[in-house]
Amino acid sequence: MIATALSIAGSDPSGGAGIQADLKAFSARGVYGMTALTALTAQNTQGVSGVHLVPPSFVADQIASIFDDIRVDAVKIGMIANADIAAAVADALHSHKDVPIVLDPVMIAKGGHPLLEPEAMEMVRTRLLPLAHMLTPNLPEAAALLGQTEAKTRDEMLAQGKALLALGPKAILMKGGHLDSEESPDLLVTEDGVSWFEAERINTVNTHGTGCTLSAALAAELAKEKDPAAAVAAAKSYLAGAVAMADDLNVGSHNKDKTGHGPTHHFHELWAE
Repeated sequence: MIATALSIAGSDPSGGAGIQADLKAFSARGVYGMTALTALTAQNTQGVSGVHLVPPSFVADQIASIFDDIRVDAVKIGMIANADIAAAVADALHSHKDVPIVLDPVMIAKGGHPLLEPEAMEMVRTRLLPLAHMLTPNLPEAAALLGQTEAKTRDEMLAQGKALLALGPKAILMKGGHLDSEESPDLLVTEDGVSWFEAERINTVNTHGTGCTLSAALAAELAKEKDPAAAVAAAKSYLAGAVAMADDLNVGSHNKDKTGHGPTHHFHELWAE
């Protein structure tokens, strides 16, 4: 039986991030994908120029329509945008706590545009974090959720990962891409212990949607009933290949002047050259 996954997130018309990236990652990992839109954005490889939010009640209606008819093996939550949408999502998922939920706390787009209103932070912290089977913050997001300064060392990553675990998620994947080092280590923190996942940095500007893609791939792996560590290993391996092969794509003016961030190659394992 083919596993299924639901993405609750915003739309990226350029196809590199958001719902579009999630559906590509689901498909690439062999999982049937479904969506509930929280926002429409106007964006491309150069950045975000506009955001149009979906009414919270309609976000909830979309989620309910899926669960009323289709088996959901995992959920990925991405762009939430504001407190009302966060509350609507939390309410809609409250009776589905048995389904693995991956929460990617999207706060700022690659180009710097804010994607989460400041007053929504508390709603995310108190209503969505306790529902998460896995939280996937980068270091600035982890610091914002905790009200602390950004981690600069592995020891600080570990301390913040443990602090986030205490807020209710079953597992924390601290993404270490913002560390000032030649490596890009990620850290999985669970009640059973911690695991480091080492990775070398890949020299490319084509990193648009990497966070969305990783969290969607994680949801896909959890939908296939992998344990957290195995899911992280599989998702990270997939993302590494997608980033490594991203330069094969020819998407956006970044290819000419290198001012933007192109998408990763979600189907690098499937498309012949």
